[in-house]
Amino acid sequence: MQIQVKDISKIYGMGESEVVALNHASMTIAAGDFISIMGPSGSGKSTLLHLISGLDWPSFGKVLYDDTDIHHGNDKTLSAFRRRKIGFIFQQFNLLPVLTARENIMMPLLLDKKQPDKAYLQELSSLLGLEERLSHLPHELSGGQQQRVAIARALIAKPDIIFADEPTGNLDSKSGGEVMKMLCDIRNKMNKTLVIITHDARIAQMAERRFKIIDGELSEVTA
Repeated sequence: MQIQVKDISKIYGMGESEVVALNHASMTIAAGDFISIMGPSGSGKSTLLHLISGLDWPSFGKVLYDDTDIHHGNDKTLSAFRRRKIGFIFQQFNLLPVLTARENIMMPLLLDKKQPDKAYLQELSSLLGLEERLSHLPHELSGGQQQRVAIARALIAKPDIIFADEPTGNLDSKSGGEVMKMLCDIRNKMNKTLVIITHDARIAQMAERRFKIIDGELSEVTA
């Protein structure tokens, strides 16, 4: 699946209170790409991710997944598209505290009224080192383990693309490095498209294509 981001902008407010969070951004994401988008806090990188992934609507421009304009339709249609085609990983783990790791991982399938693929869950658990942790509640897991559960949850519906917004932001450097290595290994093994938003230059350098965003202006960094 190819994603074409065509001249999208996001503007908040009007008149003197107008804020341009994203200014005429364009990019193409090919199937299997590993892309990092780097910028300081408030630069517009999370806004860009939210627009590309359908979590928010652009003020101008369009986002095409192959030939489908994802913002041309109602919220219900877009929500279903996200559940089936996109996996999300955030800085906050967003695990439900009363559910076990296994139940948290399965949540996207339950929302879509699908039966879990037990063999695939076992494969993910093995790749992420979670085999002995599936029956644990979130508060019984370390930060790195919680983020690995969140990665498994993002992958359980077998999406085409993974968006990760500061995925190591709540982790120490050791745990963050382990999580990034696992994420990169899974991306290679399963041939997923991976887009990571970060302010960490070390993480940005891991990507095959790198972009930077400053004051809402997006540009690709040449090698």
